[in-house]
Amino acid sequence: MNFSDFDKLADEIRSCQATLVAVSKTRPASELMPFIQHGQLDFGENYVQELIEKHEAVKQQVNWHFIGHLQRNKVKQIVPFVYLIQGVDSLKLLTEIGAQSVKCEKTTPVLLQVHIADEETKFGVSPDEISSWVDTFGAQPIPGVEIRGLMGMATLTGNEQQITAEFKGLRKLFDAVKNSVKGKQGFDFNILSMGMTSDYRIALAEGSTMVRIGSAIFGSRG
Repeated sequence: MNFSDFDKLADEIRSCQATLVAVSKTRPASELMPFIQHGQLDFGENYVQELIEKHEAVKQQVNWHFIGHLQRNKVKQIVPFVYLIQGVDSLKLLTEIGAQSVKCEKTTPVLLQVHIADEETKFGVSPDEISSWVDTFGAQPIPGVEIRGLMGMATLTGNEQQITAEFKGLRKLFDAVKNSVKGKQGFDFNILSMGMTSDYRIALAEGSTMVRIGSAIFGSRG
């Protein structure tokens, strides 16, 4: 993508008061550098080792978002520098993030991943479980962790009505949780991360505050 097209995309997203996370998985650090120099600072990675390698190669202050499925035994490798962990789908993972963050004397922002798609292969907590999660965390916050919002991925389908319904449901859940945690310790609940290259416009229309776009920026991954 040339910078003219990138700026149009970024402006479109910014006009909806949303943040653009450029999903750079499988792309070498050298492909990120022109975008960083152009002012794009939020990048999403799915794999721990690849994220570490890029963090070390870039050597500039960027906001690294971990958007993949994170294993507990790898948390300590990214906590020292990660900006936002978007895919927290278990209380054990949340506890481990907290423990490793305390060791680093930092607080790590996270999003709870909600399973909204009609696909078993996608990770996430069921919408029905989120309220009990939030109640548990609210009653006993985990040191080193701050829950910033929710993340979800819609079904990979051409059925826009289905995608809209899934995003609409996640927005409704987000609003309900936001109201319930207002003023509670351990929460700064203002991020709704939903929408990718194929469906980001639907997500923005349904209230997304953060979209994760890869192939529209870097091209297909083959």
